[in-house]
Amino acid sequence: MRPGKLPLDMLACLLSQLPREDPRVLVGPRVGEDAAVIEFGRGLLVAKTDPITFATDLIGWYAVNVNANDIATMGAEPRWFMATLLVPERSSKDEIAGIFAQIAQACRQLGVTAVGGHTEVTIGLDRPIVVGCMLGEVARQALVMSAGARPGDAVILAGSIAVEGTALLAREVGGELRARGLHEAALARARELLRDPGISVVPAARAATAAGGVTAMHDPTEGGLATGLLELSLASQVGLEVEQDRIAVLSLTRQVCEALELDPLGLIASGSLLIAAKLAAAGRIVEALRAAHVEANVIGRVLPGEAGLCLLTEGKRAPLPQFERDELARFFGRRAVR
Repeated sequence: MRPGKLPLDMLACLLSQLPREDPRVLVGPRVGEDAAVIEFGRGLLVAKTDPITFATDLIGWYAVNVNANDIATMGAEPRWFMATLLVPERSSKDEIAGIFAQIAQACRQLGVTAVGGHTEVTIGLDRPIVVGCMLGEVARQALVMSAGARPGDAVILAGSIAVEGTALLAREVGGELRARGLHEAALARARELLRDPGISVVPAARAATAAGGVTAMHDPTEGGLATGLLELSLASQVGLEVEQDRIAVLSLTRQVCEALELDPLGLIASGSLLIAAKLAAAGRIVEALRAAHVEANVIGRVLPGEAGLCLLTEGKRAPLPQFERDELARFFGRRAVR
């Protein structure tokens, strides 16, 4: 198997085999949904787990934020965090303490409480791995799912795509990017994209849901915006038409992708948020996002399922590109075989 997500058809088949007897599970394992939803008392418990495997620094901070993102896309508030930390035998006490400090800082920033987890020095690792688990809560009437988009809805993109991938590449292969023409000032700025504009979509999700009219949200991560759109369409069983020139891409992202021959549409994209909304509410949601200092644009519309996924480029219609694996994984795989 290649590094990255399992093929979606394979994943769907595997998930279909899992037991689903508990009637309190309102949203269970399925392709395209960001988190599980469980009926719990008078409200709903939202649960998510996600590992950090590509990054080598700030992994504790990453783990909190990417898991909180998936809670927020369900219209929920992230509340409680657990982490499994696996470290190589060569790890120092300072390195391990640093990861704990990153988790603590990210939790404080989001108002999340760290409630437990597991730590282990593990044989055979060449880098630390953090597997996070975030729990959140939401009132039943405020729940948002990826499966809620309907034909006629507007598709809104909050944030710029591939911010995460740009920052990771600047941090992991800065020397290679420097050799391909990127100046040190550009690399330094690209590295800081993790924090500014950042990879958290919690503020964007809060602003969008508060504005009203949201029908679905989805957090594009591995596989980039293109895979996020595919997952949204699968979850809602709809088609999508997206205009390429409305998709926000930072100039730094374009520079990094051009230097490494990568496509921003398929590059890991935490920090952007896909929103489907009733057409009449789209303008209000975009205004609310911009008031919260989040870049936002209507980038397309939801179509009936038989229309498929379409990308409009300078008025020309073509199928939306699909990526078997994230461009980041493809890049590192390409380097490994040189």
